[in-house]
Amino acid sequence: MIIHIDGKECQCEKGEYILTVAQRNGIEIPTLCHHEAITGQACCRLCIVEVTEKTRSRIVVSCVYPVTDEITVATDSKKVQRERGLILSLLAKRAPESEEIKELCKKYSAPDIDRFVQLDNEKCVMCGLCAKACAELSVGAISTVNRGVTKEVSTPYHEESTVCVGCGSCARICPTGAIELVETENTRTIWGKSFDLVKCENCGAVIGTKEELEKAAKESGLEVDTLCADCRKEAMAQVLKDTYSYN
Repeated sequence: MIIHIDGKECQCEKGEYILTVAQRNGIEIPTLCHHEAITGQACCRLCIVEVTEKTRSRIVVSCVYPVTDEITVATDSKKVQRERGLILSLLAKRAPESEEIKELCKKYSAPDIDRFVQLDNEKCVMCGLCAKACAELSVGAISTVNRGVTKEVSTPYHEESTVCVGCGSCARICPTGAIELVETENTRTIWGKSFDLVKCENCGAVIGTKEELEKAAKESGLEVDTLCADCRKEAMAQVLKDTYSYN
């Protein structure tokens, strides 16, 4: 199937999302809550585009809009610019301390609208990526709590989590730098809890936290890994070399 994005002819499969097709063809569409590992968010609405099908045009969220017919897509039309600017203005009030949001506002000329109430000392845009990543990739130590203007991401009762393994998946996937992760030579602290770091027995590189590695070992049925990925590859390569040399 062929669709046109910003005048460029793009080939795609039926059912593919517009954002995926655009990214594959080097066409930039801004996103915050989208991540390849965590699909179907569509929270921030930043990736809106204008879709024209036959004589009808409308604004859609490109990360969850599947292509089902031949369409024309505009990623930066006047209508998209106006609505994206409004979205960024709202996000800027929600997370005024986020440098990522500030850069996006500057890049896409978002207006500063006084009537929107600004939250103080906030970076989180409540996209939910961190909680979903923790639930799907780790242990579900955090979640969204409360409602309305008091809604936030937290551990249960804001207390030290008994299940968190300190993997840092939530902090790494956060698009606005809202989750604080502090790492020293031997420890990692996140969500008010400190973890001892395990280092590669060969090169000394950090592999992860003790709890994180124990969880991975339990799930795989193997022993706790004491080598980093690079050293493990070298060790495997040496085993293969020795095996073939012996044969």
